[in-house]
Amino acid sequence: MPLDPVDLDDDLRRSIVTTIRLLAADMVERANSGHPGAPMGQADLALVLWHEYLRFDPDAPDWAARDRFVLSCGHASALIYSLLHLWGYDLPLAELKRFRQWGSVTPGHPEAHETPGVETTTGPLGQGVANSVGMALAAKMLDARTGVDSDDFRPMSQRVFALCSDGDLMEGISAEAASLAGHWGLDNLVWLYDDNKITIDGDVGLAFSEDVAQRFAALGWRVERAEGHDHHSIRGALKAAEAETRRPTLIICRTRIGWGSPNKVDTAGVHGSPLGADELAATKANLGWADRTPFHVPGEVRDWFTASKQRKKREHANWESAFHGWRLRNPKAADAYDALWSTEAPADLVERLIDALPEKPAATRKLSAAVLQAAYAAVPALVGGSADLTGSNGVALKAAGLLGDPRRDDAPADFAYTGRQLHFGIREHAMASLTNGMVLHGGVRPFSGTFLVFSDYCRPAVRLAALSGVPNIFVFTHDSVFLGEDGPTHQPVEHMWALRLIPGLVDFRPADGVEVALAWAYALSEADGPVAMALTRQGVPAIERPKGFEPRDVWRGGYAVVEHADPEVVLVGTGSELHLCVEAAAALTRQGRRVRVVSMPSVALFERQDAAYRDRLLPRGARVVTVEAGVTGPWAAIAGRDGLRIGIDRFGASAPAGVIAERLGFTGAAVAARVTALLGQAGR
Repeated sequence: MPLDPVDLDDDLRRSIVTTIRLLAADMVERANSGHPGAPMGQADLALVLWHEYLRFDPDAPDWAARDRFVLSCGHASALIYSLLHLWGYDLPLAELKRFRQWGSVTPGHPEAHETPGVETTTGPLGQGVANSVGMALAAKMLDARTGVDSDDFRPMSQRVFALCSDGDLMEGISAEAASLAGHWGLDNLVWLYDDNKITIDGDVGLAFSEDVAQRFAALGWRVERAEGHDHHSIRGALKAAEAETRRPTLIICRTRIGWGSPNKVDTAGVHGSPLGADELAATKANLGWADRTPFHVPGEVRDWFTASKQRKKREHANWESAFHGWRLRNPKAADAYDALWSTEAPADLVERLIDALPEKPAATRKLSAAVLQAAYAAVPALVGGSADLTGSNGVALKAAGLLGDPRRDDAPADFAYTGRQLHFGIREHAMASLTNGMVLHGGVRPFSGTFLVFSDYCRPAVRLAALSGVPNIFVFTHDSVFLGEDGPTHQPVEHMWALRLIPGLVDFRPADGVEVALAWAYALSEADGPVAMALTRQGVPAIERPKGFEPRDVWRGGYAVVEHADPEVVLVGTGSELHLCVEAAAALTRQGRRVRVVSMPSVALFERQDAAYRDRLLPRGARVVTVEAGVTGPWAAIAGRDGLRIGIDRFGASAPAGVIAERLGFTGAAVAARVTALLGQAGR
């Protein structure tokens, strides 16, 4: 079969695109659920992009140098499943027939951990395009750190393409992400905007009338236009994007939703509902489909995709050969490449991070800042920054260099793509999603930082990281009402538990330097999903631990810091409230009470321990008292019915931290008094 994109026979080209369209329509019809309109309208874009421009190997979906394709409008999942199946990924036709069914690998929206060839989990609009910016940034950083200017071959020259919708561009996160892409000059990034003028409610003009081209031009993007069903027009726009060397590119592709459907094309009715048997039959007739059998793939189409796959595999083989030669010519760059792509942390990482702790106690955000310098030295792939709170969050990487586009006329002298210190500006939504994209790309280990109260802005991306098993690192500081005078707008109360309630997210609220070091060590060496750590603004004392303590006990989520073999009461503290438990225990012990104090830096990790360990730490015969400066409701799972939950079930106040602590009862004496009252009631 001919493989030259321009000379491909028109009849065969038409048959290929029709196959893509109708597989999508058949999937939705079989499931009686889904979105046929977008895939039918996007099929032409997809064929030109995937066949002529996208570098990939279906038999090596994790090839590091592949181009990335992000279907940001994840409701069009039937499109990507059709493409993956036809190009020979491990996605048999049987899975297309099980679209949206229990146990299939063709869920309603694409999930990166479920389906081979799906780069990121999409569906919540705007998240995918923001992920794509992170992927493009990661590729740019890797190219800068491994490329050799004297060598014609650059191993990290991959590009990132995202297919997005009106909805993606309406969501605010896309504006934040696009702003950063333009600022960073990510010329390896292309968004194809499926401009079909239809949303669920009807014509896009009901709520969207801005000039998208002017907006993106103002953000520093190249803007191209294409007729979304004209392959020559699509090819020309992609060729222009490929030639761009300074800016990301937006291609505005005018398409018709439900293309091929004689009665539902250009209507909201084809957006999120099956065509229906009669309209599907009419569509197949309209497209000249002689065989109306569901999921029909003509033999000549199957043969063409088989041949195209072989071409893709040859491109990969050629790359591997060139890569091998590059490694021999550039051993230092090859070593850097290997170090960046390695997922292994140093075996002595825990010890290195503990050794980096300052001698004097401090706020856990400052202890984290010290630990981070050692992590930066130990893990070459570690990069990151914050949403304009670098100093406040303690996430400055000393001597790391600033990540930025050195070609900008207004660029600081030390801007470079080799920089490892990121500045996201005040863009928490995009920051969290961008770093997800960086992790998914591979070769870098990013972290991001902001105040805990602003985790609300990050939550959609944190949730998707947990859903996809993405080991991203989210640093949240100023973790309680004790940040003080800024008041309740900035004082998190419910946020720690809001994060803990996300399945698959590992929480850390460390009490002192040892727990801070172990939180970072876990995130960099043990995590199989996202980690969120909450750090204090105010100083905290170092915790004295009993003999036999091993630092990795922190990874059990809960462990004893004040021991008693037969406690009548167990005080469970987290973060800055742990030392209050220690103080209260001393007072209670003087009263003759039998007290154990448990630090619980990670509820998620504690819940992963076996029942025997949990029961040993929190004996069933003892009263359990939880102490944390936040909402108390979820602590019932730890404290039990007859326990006590000391916390804050109200918003904070604008006042110095010490005053807030006194007024809200967060002193060692106040905790001891409440426990005494509890035990007194128990004795009656």
